Amino acid sequence: MASSESAAIASLFGFGDTLMCGVDEAGRGPLAGPVYAAAVILNPAKPIAGLRDSKKLTAPKREALALQIQRDALSWAIAHCTAAEIDELNILQATMLAMRRAIEGLSIQPELALIDGNRCPVCTVRTEAIVKGDDKVAEISAASILAKTARDAALMTMHGLYPQYAFDQHKGYPTALHLERLRLHGVTPEHRRSYAPVKAVLAAASA
Repeated sequence: MASSESAAIASLFGFGDTLMCGVDEAGRGPLAGPVYAAAVILNPAKPIAGLRDSKKLTAPKREALALQIQRDALSWAIAHCTAAEIDELNILQATMLAMRRAIEGLSIQPELALIDGNRCPVCTVRTEAIVKGDDKVAEISAASILAKTARDAALMTMHGLYPQYAFDQHKGYPTALHLERLRLHGVTPEHRRSYAPVKAVLAAASA
């Protein structure tokens, strides 16, 4: 996505020259691991070609863009909420908290945070939700890429700790392979105990 396209969308929404960051999350659906969020303020003097929804990019392209974003953005931050926090708060509230942490982690505080989706975290800056913003606004696309690559890296670390679960393949999502390994090996400290498939395994183990 070209920076001019992002600027046109910002103008359409009435944001003008407001200093804004994009915010997105990764990992709401998985049964294990943290939920991640990222916030990015792009540098108009260093446009980044190829930004789009991270799910529409190949893994190598995401990794390359993540490095470029970290190098050329005016400011970026990545944050997360743990599986334990997700169980305590619920996934929606944990996602909002991770987003707030990412915004607050920026070295430059924006005037406006553009949030992918239809809900906004409570924070000290003005927020605006944009449905499918990760394919409409370059800043949100960049945040989507950083959140996704950070979470993928975390799941590879989890794979090293628990290789029998094959986190490198399913990334914690409730695939047939993950459910099979979960039933076979039980629940790890990284599993979200409030999620139904994990609850079912815990209940079977205690029966």
